[in-house]
Amino acid sequence: MSAAAPLALFSVVMPARDEEASLPPTLRALYAEFLREEVPHEFVVVDDGSKDRTWAVLQSLKTEIPTLVPVQNPGPNGFGRAIVHGFGRIRGDAVVIMMADASDAPADAVRYWRLLNEGSECVFGSRFVRGGRVVDYPRLKLFVNRLANLFIRVLFAVPLNDTTNAFKAYRRHVVEGCRPFLAPHFNLTVELPLKAIVRGFTWTVTPISWQNRKHGVAKLKIKEMGSRYFFICMYVWFEKYFSRGDYRRK
Repeated sequence: MSAAAPLALFSVVMPARDEEASLPPTLRALYAEFLREEVPHEFVVVDDGSKDRTWAVLQSLKTEIPTLVPVQNPGPNGFGRAIVHGFGRIRGDAVVIMMADASDAPADAVRYWRLLNEGSECVFGSRFVRGGRVVDYPRLKLFVNRLANLFIRVLFAVPLNDTTNAFKAYRRHVVEGCRPFLAPHFNLTVELPLKAIVRGFTWTVTPISWQNRKHGVAKLKIKEMGSRYFFICMYVWFEKYFSRGDYRRK
């Protein structure tokens, strides 16, 4: 792996919509793990138009988590829009997208940081490789997930089997190199890694674990997202095969 500049600060971007119950345990566990592993960090948590006490909870947590940076997305709202809004507020030279519902393991985020520091420009976690695991994954969502990821894997001819998972990490210049972002919703989780691959950034895969949320309601609605995922996949596919490399890193 080629040498890369050492990283100074790891930014966590975490979109949150109506997550008043999930945020305290999620952020406390993440903060404790990052302190223990001596990961320099900031938590940019984006309140994406919540109707509950999410913003008040974030303000309260600032007293015990000094690295917490709560921000509000004034709208329009959407999972992808919240992440892009968070990208505009980070100070780190690397960033990881994490969920507010504690489905992503803090120890895996630390592993991402280590791999980025070893030279990777992108780190893609997979729940479906040796060493990966899922806990309490809804059966229908799992079935749809595997079909969607198989479609993407064949379409782009890449050995990545968990593209749709949001939990991925990037050096900051990769994020900048993947602009502009089109996806306003969960389909950003596909647009970003596929653009990074198509535009020529280096990447590695590591096994991760995932567990279903304990509080609140999942925001991803399968029936609403199918066409949006398909649109983004085809958009990046056309870039790969018909743009004549205009958007590849120079």
